[in-house]
Amino acid sequence: MKAIEVPAIDGAFLFLPTPYADERGFFCRTFDADVVRSVGLDPDAFVQDSVSRSVRGVLRGLHLRSGNGEAKLVRCSYGKIFDVVVDLRTDSPSYRNVASFELTGDTQATLYIPAGCAHGFQALTETADTSYRIDRPHDPAEDVTIAFDDPELAIPWPLPVTSMSPRDREAPSLAEVLKHVVKHKEG
Repeated sequence: MKAIEVPAIDGAFLFLPTPYADERGFFCRTFDADVVRSVGLDPDAFVQDSVSRSVRGVLRGLHLRSGNGEAKLVRCSYGKIFDVVVDLRTDSPSYRNVASFELTGDTQATLYIPAGCAHGFQALTETADTSYRIDRPHDPAEDVTIAFDDPELAIPWPLPVTSMSPRDREAPSLAEVLKHVVKHKEG
């Protein structure tokens, strides 16, 4: 497994495993504490693992955590997703940058997303399983959602959206979210 820096998002990494394939299928290591540690991350910081299953065209996001934020490791364990990260850390050299990735079950690549970045994805295959590993327990009271189709972000989602949660569909614009975040920090 090797770690590759994501140039568009400061502090983000892609962890690329080496799947070993044969007539049975494949095997690969999807997490290696030594590799995670080698790029300055604490492998023991991750406290919860979750998985979502989506069908083709489903869009989830853009999600962010308020408060101290949430760092996460994201991997498509089955199928294929179009994954998006938006850097919303005001002190970051990549502030407001958007980066997209195609994550697949064939490669098992894992994306590390730093705290303070928004994240979303769209399922590109009939079934797409996405695994998450987060660095602090989930608290729904800290959930923040940004409109997936915000014109300021202009994310080129590859498929028409077939389904999304009401919360995601009704999400405010990036400008509205940023006003709330700034107001929250001052208050």
